[in-house]
Amino acid sequence: VGHARRLWRMAAVNVVYTSSSSDNLSRHDILSWINGALQLNYTKIEEMCSGAAYCQFMDMLFPGCVVLKRVKFNTMLEHEYIQNCKILQASFKKTGVDKVVPIEKLVKGRFQDNFEFVQWFKKFFDANYSGDEYDPVAARGPGNTVATGKAVKPTRRAVPSYDSPVKPTATKPAASYKPARQSPAVTKQPAGGAASKTATAQNAEMKKLQEQIADLQVTAQGMETERDFYFSKLRQIELVCQEMDENNPFTEKILQIMYATEDGFMQPAEE
Repeated sequence: VGHARRLWRMAAVNVVYTSSSSDNLSRHDILSWINGALQLNYTKIEEMCSGAAYCQFMDMLFPGCVVLKRVKFNTMLEHEYIQNCKILQASFKKTGVDKVVPIEKLVKGRFQDNFEFVQWFKKFFDANYSGDEYDPVAARGPGNTVATGKAVKPTRRAVPSYDSPVKPTATKPAASYKPARQSPAVTKQPAGGAASKTATAQNAEMKKLQEQIADLQVTAQGMETERDFYFSKLRQIELVCQEMDENNPFTEKILQIMYATEDGFMQPAEE
């Protein structure tokens, strides 16, 4: 499929970030870039801990790699921050980004952890941004509205000039979204005729199926990420228990629960 909503199938350009780099921006410059590009009104770097802004940036860079209706923009709940970050990690996997999202660190809302990650993401954004028009408010949709601030032009250091892709006064959809709403086969249909009606119905059905497939892919990848996240937690608990006194009844009880199996469950053969 060659239309714009499938551009995420192209591999992302990976970047390396070091905290000592002279290209790093100040917190003010970072916030100006975020608010200008996405029409938000963030006042602190710590607000990036929700993961929502990163998800929308990925939608801007690789249209269609994130289902924005699944992203929680107005939440203040940590478990929803975690879910947003899992969606972000799934989008990284789709587009070939080799960065691992430090979910446990980000969702705690500490400045340093979030500042280091957003510095890396800014460098990643600059390496992958194509300059296509993008309307962030329309992309979020009515169900994911966010209070907007005044759009500003971001400041950058030692990187090419960048103008915010946001056009606050624009009312038409962003150019990269046109193919998703209206496939080329139906933009210029001959007036009347059974053939044109059949083609229109087929294109609509194809679009619907493609959207369902994209949703299922995001769901499956999110479940894989969640599975790995909780397995890591259990493994850490297991190691702690093994380091403790073997005769400790509390430790024995925990291990009994962890190693218990359900009826009909068969453990995989060890390699």
